[in-house]
Amino acid sequence: MFTCIIMAIGKVEALQAQGGDILLKVNSQDLDLSDVKLGDSIANNGVCLTVIAIDNAILSFDVSRESIDRTSLANLQIGSELNLEKALAVGERLGGHIVSGHVDGLGQVISMQESARSVQFRFEVPAGLERYIAEKGSICIDGTSLTVNNVADNWFEVNIIPHTMQETVMKAYKVGTKVNLEVDLIARYLERLLPANQTTGISRETLLENGFIK
Repeated sequence: MFTCIIMAIGKVEALQAQGGDILLKVNSQDLDLSDVKLGDSIANNGVCLTVIAIDNAILSFDVSRESIDRTSLANLQIGSELNLEKALAVGERLGGHIVSGHVDGLGQVISMQESARSVQFRFEVPAGLERYIAEKGSICIDGTSLTVNNVADNWFEVNIIPHTMQETVMKAYKVGTKVNLEVDLIARYLERLLPANQTTGISRETLLENGFIK
């Protein structure tokens, strides 16, 4: 589990094809690796990957065909920057919101506009994902926890403050950039609990029946 609070920015050191998969090597010199060991999970642009080798500051990960097909990791090149976050430890502050590091879909930057000292980004959403995104709710973009300011049928907007821009890969975004999106976990599980033939939304009776309210 992760909280979408970026700990460091890494750089792609190597990309090696391996039987259809990719061996990804990331220079993580700005990430505290003192408690990182083989088998640990690290979020790379919001994608949960398992550490398979550690060579000083270089972390190695196997990137499966599934991850290549469903995330922006397929677009990485040597030198590409990545948002990095170590898995949540019990007792740590939950500064963002809880996610699993399992990407739901690819979004795309469709506009950028200065707003005082911040930048307002508008992202296009893949069909079917928009129903999980709510105004003032949380969204995970490339592993960064952000608040949704506005939402429509196929897009949503977030406001990026200077600190977030500087400390994440968002500073390199431009119109057309593809990003990894992970929606709120609760929204996905609530939908799963709804009867298959219910199309009118969540009712009070449904919430009562499944223990969400008393």
